[in-house]
Amino acid sequence: MKKLAIIGASYLQLPLIRKAKEMGYETHVFAWKANDVGEKEADVFYPISIVEKDEILKACEKIGIDGITSIASDLAIITVNYVAQKMGLVSNTLECTDRSTNKHRMRECFEENGDPSPKSYLVSDIADLLDKDLSYPLIVKPTDRSGSRGITKIMKKEDLKEAIENAKAESFEKKALVEEFAQGQEYSVECVSYRGEHHLLMITKKYTTGSPHFIETGHLQPAPLSGLMYEKVRNVTYHALNSLGIEYGASHTEIKIDVNGNIRIIEIGGRMGGDFIGSDLIRLSTGFDFVKAVIAISMGEAFEYEEPCFKESSAVRFVFTKEDIEVFDEAKKDDSVDLFDHEIDAAHINERITDSSNRHGYFIMHSKKQGVLDKYLASAERIEGVDER
Repeated sequence: MKKLAIIGASYLQLPLIRKAKEMGYETHVFAWKANDVGEKEADVFYPISIVEKDEILKACEKIGIDGITSIASDLAIITVNYVAQKMGLVSNTLECTDRSTNKHRMRECFEENGDPSPKSYLVSDIADLLDKDLSYPLIVKPTDRSGSRGITKIMKKEDLKEAIENAKAESFEKKALVEEFAQGQEYSVECVSYRGEHHLLMITKKYTTGSPHFIETGHLQPAPLSGLMYEKVRNVTYHALNSLGIEYGASHTEIKIDVNGNIRIIEIGGRMGGDFIGSDLIRLSTGFDFVKAVIAISMGEAFEYEEPCFKESSAVRFVFTKEDIEVFDEAKKDDSVDLFDHEIDAAHINERITDSSNRHGYFIMHSKKQGVLDKYLASAERIEGVDER
């Protein structure tokens, strides 16, 4: 039986573990022991932190794995590509990994290759900005984290120092980026690549808490954009993927589109998006099994892409307050909406949410009627107005 190593054991990796078993592979899961669901679901679990890449490499060499992968974690992807490259397995290069997991190197790469992205400064201290001409508002973020951790939008100079320190506290390398704030509606672009050929699966509309921390409140597919804008997004995204050197597997590109139709790249992850976008929404929207494709590519199997077709609208809304539970109850009564999955922690509904890791649950919906799900996400939207052209 062929063996697949999976980095991470949280609920994000659960679809990966289950799909790999369904495909007939033996699953070897690596993560810090924390009683996560993946520990129980794995054929074999190894209590090794996902950052211990050399220890994981030794174990994978001993096991004789045939492939290695992960979902939704930049930190895990560093180990995935390191082990794969050392063992001669399919993955993106270490240079590509560096560019796609460190936001400063990503910005440098985009600037060198002419990809549209916000102006950015790398800082260790506010003193690094003394000779810079800054125009507010600004976004301050860690150089190497995801999941909305350490992100702050600031409107005035007096808030800059605290925002930098908050971002550094979340950063593994204790550095922050201070960037111009890109105006517009935010979207994500889900792609799969094989031997450098990219395929756009879906564009997802993103809903967030807005300023100052922009924690995701929901996602909707397909994004309500024209065919012309889809093509424009496709071209910008493919060029940026080439700039980073992404050749294999999933990618998750976050962009903003302003009222004039200008696209700015916020960041790109050389892995599947989290928040159930890649693991569930893509399949519900198009019928394309994204998780299966990612596993097949990592295992070195021949990959023949077939253009997915639109099947249904799909969405996920996350639970922050009692209002979200009320929306869930309303959706349950709607005959045009199918509830695919949900998990709600009503007991802790009044506790403060600081990033995407401590939201109070979610519910995933789909509908054969386009436009039906929009109303169940509308109250989650707290962003600048935008002309979706």
